[in-house]
Amino acid sequence: METYVLAGGCFWCLDAVYRTLDGVSDVVSGYLGGRTKHPTYEAVCTGMTGHAEAVQVTFDPAVIPQDVILDVFFTLHDPRQLNRQGHDVGTQYRSAMFWADDEQKARFERAMERAAETWGGRVVTQLTPLVDFHRAEEYHQDFFAKNPNQGYCTAVALPKVNKVRRSYAQYVKAA
Repeated sequence: METYVLAGGCFWCLDAVYRTLDGVSDVVSGYLGGRTKHPTYEAVCTGMTGHAEAVQVTFDPAVIPQDVILDVFFTLHDPRQLNRQGHDVGTQYRSAMFWADDEQKARFERAMERAAETWGGRVVTQLTPLVDFHRAEEYHQDFFAKNPNQGYCTAVALPKVNKVRRSYAQYVKAA
């Protein structure tokens, strides 16, 4: 098993998408990359903690390739937007990849190169060492499945889930 920690806007979208993929055994929403020791959602939303909303994605590379996990990341958010995704604005919504070791860092760098080709150039995704991941409050875990009719889920998360389902159909879990 391998774990990647990725930030690409609101963690609800990343959580929803990665849970649909075969070989993904766990997705945990949380915060990292900031100054606050024990961040809360309310504090992170102010943009003053320095933390990003992120997900820990644990997967089996024998079932879903490492590069697919990363290419999905760059499919479900726009890595050209600095400190925002759509209407979500602030450093907590930045695009970032948090590497655990040199091998992950190199893999993330290659994924960013592929993303730059796909997105036509400039990618602002941060590449940062992994430190102190803080699990988000329980109501954020698997938020999309728990709140399928919530406005953000239907307007923002669902289109991203559907896009990934179409683009990576061979990796989507059977219903």
